Amino acid sequence: MVVSANNLKALSGRMLKSSDSKKVMVGYDLWAKNVFSKPVAVDGKLLINGVAFQVVGLLDKAGMNNEAVIMNENDARDLLSEPDKYSMIVAQVSAGSVPSEVGARVARALRRDRGQKEGFEDFTVQTSEELIKSVNTILGVVQAIFVGIAAISLLVGGIGIMNTMYTSVLERTHDIGIMKAIGARNGDIMMIFLLESGLLGLSGGIVGVLLGVGLSKLVEYFGSQSVGLLQATFPWYLIVGALSFSLFVGMFSGVFPARQAAKLPPVEALRE
Repeated sequence: MVVSANNLKALSGRMLKSSDSKKVMVGYDLWAKNVFSKPVAVDGKLLINGVAFQVVGLLDKAGMNNEAVIMNENDARDLLSEPDKYSMIVAQVSAGSVPSEVGARVARALRRDRGQKEGFEDFTVQTSEELIKSVNTILGVVQAIFVGIAAISLLVGGIGIMNTMYTSVLERTHDIGIMKAIGARNGDIMMIFLLESGLLGLSGGIVGVLLGVGLSKLVEYFGSQSVGLLQATFPWYLIVGALSFSLFVGMFSGVFPARQAAKLPPVEALRE
């Protein structure tokens, strides 16, 4: 049940069978990181509380089970000082069943067997639906925080581009006068500065996308080590949209400096 419910897979060796006795499967971190005094290998021996167990399988990465040693129930009972005490019970509903309804029935049965009233239980029953809801709530909060940070970053970035373009207009006043003297129109001057500010925004967008991808992969890595539920995806339309928006923000921030440059009288610009 634990194996199927947690989608465990063996990288080496085989999976545990219900008929196996004194045999174990070892979690990824325990064998890959050489946690024990000697390297763990298939068909090797693992001493647990003075009892020798044969290693039949080395597990692939599996989130919370990366540091687990999995054995049959009877072997676990023999090792525990309190064989009738369980810290967790994993159940898998049959096809077509509603997890929330099954969870409610399990909770009622446990309250009845333990003689407890609703709201005063010393246990918790969590279904896959509740787990997904909890994860979505956490992700929603994180997303809201990142949206706020992104909005502030856009505002600061837009102001920065605007200041940069105003400085550029002041430094290139004479060049603007020369271009107008040889026939450049106001629209041409304005387009030059709009494109320049747009490229500044696009450059920032490219750097932001690269940092975002790197940070997402970092969060995915550490998340998979703990819960095994996080996977970062990067749809092409999302990346294209982010870069297009960066280009738009850059050009929008450059509108006023570009208009100022376009309105410069040629005589005054050449005098500068």
